[in-house]
Amino acid sequence: MTTPHEGPEVAAAQPSAVIPADPVLDAELLDDDDRPHTRQEHYRRSSWWQRSPHVPAAFKSRANAAQAAKDAAVTTMSSPWRFLRAAGRGTVLAVRAWRRWVTVRDYREAAEQSEKLADKYVEIRELTLLRWRVTGGVTGIGVAGVAVGDMVYGSPALWLTAVIGATVLAITGRRKDGSPGRKPVLAGPRSLTWTMDPQILVDAFRDAKLIGKDETLRLVERASRVGAGWAITVDLPATRKATDVVKNREALASALAVDEVQLLVERVRGNGGHAGRVAMWVADADPYATPPLRTPLLDVACWDTWRPIPFGRDARDRRITLPLVWTSLLVGAIPRQGKTFAARLAAAGLILDPHTRLYVADFKAGKDWDAAAHVAHRFMSGDEPAHVLALAAWLVELVTEVQGRYRRMRDLDNDTCPESKVTPAMSRDPSLNMPITGIFIDEVQVPLEERTPIKVQGKMIPAGQYIGELLTWLAKKGPAAGIVLVLATQRPDSKTIPSQLRAVLGSRFALRVMDWRDSNIILGEQMNTRGWDSSRLLPSHKGVGILRPDGDTAAGADVLAMMVRTDYMPNDDWTTLCQRGRALRAAAGTLTGHAIGAVSVPLLDTATVAHVIGPSQIIDERPPARDVPEDLPEPLASVVEYLGADLDDGGREFVPTAELVDALGVEPTAFGRQMGELGCRPRPGRRITAEDGTSRRARGYLIADIRAAIEAQRHDPEPDDGPV
Repeated sequence: MTTPHEGPEVAAAQPSAVIPADPVLDAELLDDDDRPHTRQEHYRRSSWWQRSPHVPAAFKSRANAAQAAKDAAVTTMSSPWRFLRAAGRGTVLAVRAWRRWVTVRDYREAAEQSEKLADKYVEIRELTLLRWRVTGGVTGIGVAGVAVGDMVYGSPALWLTAVIGATVLAITGRRKDGSPGRKPVLAGPRSLTWTMDPQILVDAFRDAKLIGKDETLRLVERASRVGAGWAITVDLPATRKATDVVKNREALASALAVDEVQLLVERVRGNGGHAGRVAMWVADADPYATPPLRTPLLDVACWDTWRPIPFGRDARDRRITLPLVWTSLLVGAIPRQGKTFAARLAAAGLILDPHTRLYVADFKAGKDWDAAAHVAHRFMSGDEPAHVLALAAWLVELVTEVQGRYRRMRDLDNDTCPESKVTPAMSRDPSLNMPITGIFIDEVQVPLEERTPIKVQGKMIPAGQYIGELLTWLAKKGPAAGIVLVLATQRPDSKTIPSQLRAVLGSRFALRVMDWRDSNIILGEQMNTRGWDSSRLLPSHKGVGILRPDGDTAAGADVLAMMVRTDYMPNDDWTTLCQRGRALRAAAGTLTGHAIGAVSVPLLDTATVAHVIGPSQIIDERPPARDVPEDLPEPLASVVEYLGADLDDGGREFVPTAELVDALGVEPTAFGRQMGELGCRPRPGRRITAEDGTSRRARGYLIADIRAAIEAQRHDPEPDDGPV
């Protein structure tokens, strides 16, 4: 054993020394991650007041506490005036009730209804005198009691009597469903109170016929200030639907005495909502009266296309972003409403990503898109038939590219390509050559209405129809392969944009149009009956439109549509962004095509797209009819000019009379007589097939008869009458 004075060296020198050790405990090491139930129990105990319905909302968050303090301050300041008004109404009610009682009004009316007023006159007179005596006695006793109290206790008795009387009158005259008293014939203007009173909201729903007179609302979230307006969430009565409130937003805005642009009504969906829950926001003033804000993309060095692109702000000043990858966009409006600005905002995000590829076709033939020529793989600006044919070649090139991408995806492993979709890593891998490719076509109605013939599967069809088929194919199969289609038009009608194409465009943005039909063509069928009609937008609200997104936004993923004011991006800012995009591509080595001077038009690869669209061959000019004489008489010359290649290619045998009359703008009877004089008479009705698949019988002319009339004019022209 060592002594207390011996150090550790001495202990080490004595091997036989015994050093006592700490006790050994048998235990198991537990990690915090192995005790989830303990953590959950601790969380439940520490946050019980957040979930308890008995704890007021003011004690659950700072925002609710601040709102409760504001409401308390408002109530405190307005209480004296409310008390006086209620006491005044109570006095009026008390006087009216006393007068009805003292004049025996109820007994008198009952006698009048039973036609026994004369028989009951004596009884009514005696009862009236009795009630006057009771009134006098009660008044005398009351005055005497007050006088005695004043003599015994002094002025406090008078004050106490006045306070009690005023309180009783105020309780009697408190406001319920309406103000008692005489109603004016011509009231003053209606206005929404600056604080959202729940009773005002209930009255507004009743006035708008959204709930019945005996129904009320249930408060889910009390009214609170959100931005420059009031927000509140309510539950409708049973069997009432939130979609009806959204559809009748104009009637509700009228009941609230605000413009409908100041009122936002949304159905609350998901776990926290149901079919009868409505979230409302009422702006203090027109949210679109202030100048627009410039795009935040000016403050960023680059952008990732896989992130939603900043697009604008809603009425609540929330930032609204627009997802573009795996979807497509249609922008429609009448001229000078901000259509091109909206399309350029969508393009700006792709321009600031050096790993994207752009196709830009400006059929407005202006300078709005010229700056994009420095970054675009393909670019053109013009509205001639040659530009339309060039666009057809672009689209065939893209169809070939999409098919090639899908073939290459099949050879990739599941780690690189988990599904048959382009991933962010794949889009940035130069060896795979699958960048996100954006196709921007401004004034898309120009190519879709082009009548220049293109031969497809041996049949001549208008170039616009062929371009519509190519765009529809790309909108269907292109998004998964990284193709983004953005179309802008100022003629949103069913003839300009085929229904097959509109049906596959995911995102829609409708600025102001002329009527609800045009709005439905952009946003979708029956959107006006669901409360979304862009024809009701104000002309002064430039850049304000209805966005129907295909993806998650700041307003939620389940929002059907929203009103958005697009960011402002003038030509100077647009040029700056394009120059920045070119610098990014130059540094990354991704400048291609038109941006580096390669402006050659791609050739049509008919073998690749034969099984998708059909073999195609672009014909730059309409081929002339066979050896047509130059001096054909009218109307045969106009018929030959209209039919053109159909006289030679053999693909058409019959042309209806109605078609020729509409195309040439002639009078039917005179046209038939003149054609008969030229040896070309109409044939009996033949069955033809319309565009919608229906068939009908129609009179018309055989192509062979028209050729025979041309031959007759060549060999036997009509002689002139000679000199007189």
